[in-house]
Amino acid sequence: MEKVKELMTPEPIVAELPGNRRDVINLMVKNKLTGMPVVKDGVLKGFVSRHDFFKNPDEDQIAMIYRKDFPSVREDDPIGDAARLMVENNINYLPVSDKDNMCVGIITSYDMLKYVEQKKVTACVGDVVRSPCVPIYEETPIKVVLQTMKLTQLYAFPVVDKDTSLKGIISDRDLFNLTSINSGIVVSELGLSDDEDSWSWEGLKNIMKLYYEESKIELPEIPVKEAMVKDPLSVYEKTEVYEAARLMRLNDFAQLPVVDQVDKLKTMVYELDLISTVI
Repeated sequence: MEKVKELMTPEPIVAELPGNRRDVINLMVKNKLTGMPVVKDGVLKGFVSRHDFFKNPDEDQIAMIYRKDFPSVREDDPIGDAARLMVENNINYLPVSDKDNMCVGIITSYDMLKYVEQKKVTACVGDVVRSPCVPIYEETPIKVVLQTMKLTQLYAFPVVDKDTSLKGIISDRDLFNLTSINSGIVVSELGLSDDEDSWSWEGLKNIMKLYYEESKIELPEIPVKEAMVKDPLSVYEKTEVYEAARLMRLNDFAQLPVVDQVDKLKTMVYELDLISTVI
């Protein structure tokens, strides 16, 4: 039986207790992360992600922000157990501990996609879709897309024309690219390091959703078709799961539109849909 330790990334970047908001955000930005295990003297205590910072904007101490009840796995657990926890909890990370509860690794949805690909899962994409598909009309104002993301907790949508043909895909990352926020101001307001070598704009995007939640971003008055990624990669309902996993992994996608033979949108398949096949 294949075990978590065969798939995990060992010696992950971690947040140490006690710690503060600024230090952890600096780590996230510098390493282009959206979350990390929380430890005390190497012992796994929980997990902190950008979403936890959004929910606790006035807290400074990590002890008051991180999730103590975040799911985790042992290094000798079956990989299928890790897949089940990800799917049931709708999460993309799992910290890994040893028998003494020392944090020894992390397993991510990227790792699981690689596993799905290696296992050559031949189920059809159309048979594993679990999540709702919310299409966006290409003339929809960008600000409406942002509100739809907040209400649905989905952060990528297929974009269709009036004939429901797939024209593009829009994600929160595309909205990031529309913002006119000065990166220096963002760094200052979030309390990040003044040392420009310690952060990157690409890494900063991982935590910029904080600004959406606090309505600090002004988006331009344009339709979604002017901001979407045009002619996105897509798959068919009969595409085999392992092939969809390969496309997601190689292109760093968390979802793929599913279309019919004439490019009419059928649904969206998300990484956790594919991961559910190895439970």
